[in-house]
Amino acid sequence: MTHSSLNFDEIRYFAIYNNKIKIFGMSAYFSVLPNSSQFAYSGLPYAYPISQAECVMPQLKLSKSIVDHLAAEKADVVFWDDSLPGFGVRVKPTGIKTYIIQYRNRTSGRSRRKTIGRHGPLLGFQAARTIARGYLADVMRGGDPVAEAHITRAAPTIRDLAEDYLSKHAVPKKRPNSVKNDRVMLDRFILPSLVKYKVCEVRHQDVQVLHNSMCETPYQANRTLSLLSKMFELSVRWGWRPDNPARGVEKYYEDKRHRWLSDAELIRLTDALDQHPNQLAANAIRLQLLTGARIGEILTAKWADFDFDRDVWIKPSHHTKQKRTEYLPLSSAAIELLRIQRPLSSSEYLFPGRDPEKPLQSLRRVWKQICSMARLSDYRLHDNRHTHASHLVSSGLSLPIVGRLLGHTNPSTTQRYAHLADDPLRQAAEMFAGKMTGSGKAQPD
Repeated sequence: MTHSSLNFDEIRYFAIYNNKIKIFGMSAYFSVLPNSSQFAYSGLPYAYPISQAECVMPQLKLSKSIVDHLAAEKADVVFWDDSLPGFGVRVKPTGIKTYIIQYRNRTSGRSRRKTIGRHGPLLGFQAARTIARGYLADVMRGGDPVAEAHITRAAPTIRDLAEDYLSKHAVPKKRPNSVKNDRVMLDRFILPSLVKYKVCEVRHQDVQVLHNSMCETPYQANRTLSLLSKMFELSVRWGWRPDNPARGVEKYYEDKRHRWLSDAELIRLTDALDQHPNQLAANAIRLQLLTGARIGEILTAKWADFDFDRDVWIKPSHHTKQKRTEYLPLSSAAIELLRIQRPLSSSEYLFPGRDPEKPLQSLRRVWKQICSMARLSDYRLHDNRHTHASHLVSSGLSLPIVGRLLGHTNPSTTQRYAHLADDPLRQAAEMFAGKMTGSGKAQPD
């Protein structure tokens, strides 16, 4: 390239003073010669105007020092780096300096410009240049960083995923109480931690951090992880991301509860139920003890669900945990309880709430009072289900039969009561031992 030397006085558009570069509209390349009063001029540059409002600075060998000393003009000025074509820094009249790249889409030929970030302590020259090199390499491979950024901005967020999970999956397919629990986990744990992300941006480590933050409540942490994994599984199915970032996060160990009532505790509970002033709520608890049903199934039960000719409770599929219709034979005590309850309910529900068009929503307050009256500690309402099952197994019923009564589809779920199945065998052994003397010898005829 041929350079022509110009005296300082001959240049009306270019000046250097106070170690700062000033441009006044010259579309040419200048470099300072050893004699500070002369400049090298190379003619028209490779660069082209960005907009009519901008003056064009041709290519320079940009560095941190040069960028630091670039001064503002009345219009935006772009300085291009001659060692990395397409990378430059834009200086606004306010003095703000922003790193950019400019390229052409290899398919459409359309010119694109992407902002990398503002020059400053958080983004220096070398870091911006490295980022630019990555973007421009992507362009050479056929990519389009601007178009990809538009797609990312339009991509669904975690809040979008939460809303679609509830409307498209949870509400139509899960029980109302389960949907309520999902909403609580979303509002308390998932959204506060991940709401800032697009669905496609969430990483495995983001899910791991959320799970780790809940280590003091392992049961809740595991339920939240399961919900999040299901949401991401659906996002993969919907084409929102290619993988499930919750997969591979190890759950915490859960110490399963094995709490049920002894005979003495069961008598105290029965007495407390008889004494409580709210007999509608007390009857709901009695029915749970007599049937082993989940409390949600009890509260949402309708009179139309009962076949009193065959003494069977037909649980609709949308009320059961397994999402299938269940037929539960009722004992004579359960049938008698329903006959007592019938005059107390003028609703389609066995146990209506204050609004007879809706079922009773909660037994929490009543249950707390009853447990206090019965002197029961560390005993949940759901544990009545375990009490029902444990007494059945102890009386000699097989685990498969008890599992069917409880509505278990997985036999392993009923295995928690397996050790109680030894009781009838032990009683038989004791009966034989009763025929033996204390010394272990058979009694004489």
